[in-house]
Amino acid sequence: MTEVSSTKNSRSSFDLRTIVLPIAAIIVLIAYFTYMNPLFFSPANALNIGRQSSVLLIVALAGTLVILIGSIDLSVGALVTLTGILAALTVDRFGVFGATLTAVGVGGVVGLLNGGLVTGLKVPSFLVTLGMLSILSGVTNQISQGQSILFMDGALPDLVNGAALLGVPNVIWFALLATAVLTVVVFRTKLGRYLYAIGGGEIVAANAGVAVVFYKVVTFMLAGAICGFAGVIMTGQVGAGTPTAGSSLLLNSIAAVVMGGTALSGGIGGPHRTFLGVLVIAILTNGMDVTEVNSFTQDIVKGLVIILAVSLTIDRSKYSFIK
Repeated sequence: MTEVSSTKNSRSSFDLRTIVLPIAAIIVLIAYFTYMNPLFFSPANALNIGRQSSVLLIVALAGTLVILIGSIDLSVGALVTLTGILAALTVDRFGVFGATLTAVGVGGVVGLLNGGLVTGLKVPSFLVTLGMLSILSGVTNQISQGQSILFMDGALPDLVNGAALLGVPNVIWFALLATAVLTVVVFRTKLGRYLYAIGGGEIVAANAGVAVVFYKVVTFMLAGAICGFAGVIMTGQVGAGTPTAGSSLLLNSIAAVVMGGTALSGGIGGPHRTFLGVLVIAILTNGMDVTEVNSFTQDIVKGLVIILAVSLTIDRSKYSFIK
């Protein structure tokens, strides 16, 4: 009885820590960068942060779903790049809807392959998606020949970069809507409950009657489809499909997921926490830009912040040893 009570107290303490720390980091960063440059704390810059982080938020949400089941998807950045190229190639012929359907469909198929290989071959997701990252990068460069893909249709950039509601760019609304929908899915649907069950203990979930293989494949497929949607948004923002556009998304998305308090071991966290993690990354990046920190120093700072975030938010109770 005492042991159970101790475990619950430990879990509550961990949950509280992973919520308080990102919020505290956001407050401290805003205060510091505002002190360094008052222009940082302005409505215009707030919209800039929103625009800059919208695609990252959508990709990080996809990564969150996979991490919740105790797996990881290293192919998200490469998949966003590929689907962005495909959107640029198809939008003139099929319109915004057709290009979006193509990108989301291809993303879902890639996710299905990832999930099928992980569950069918029983190979760690790290290795499967690392290989898929290389494959997708190769396919992208084959299609684009390493060049940006331009398109004539102005509807996609207008849709993404326009501001149809309250003067807020549509891209921000898309990202917030994705966060809200996935939060509902995770907390109010059977799929969401099973994500936590699988991440908390795959064998226990299987013994309880959960179709573990099926739901793992569905999770990878859903994450892939979301990355396809992110690819369309990214292409609309840039106004072209570029073969290097998603290069920074992988590390930044994983960092955002971890900073938000979703445990890499699975079963803890969710889209709402990833939202906080993306805010930390976005504010840190924008603040260093506004205060004119050079790009090399920015990389060092981000690396240190990621290590610190992992050390503070990792749930050590789920590891019998660190390897």
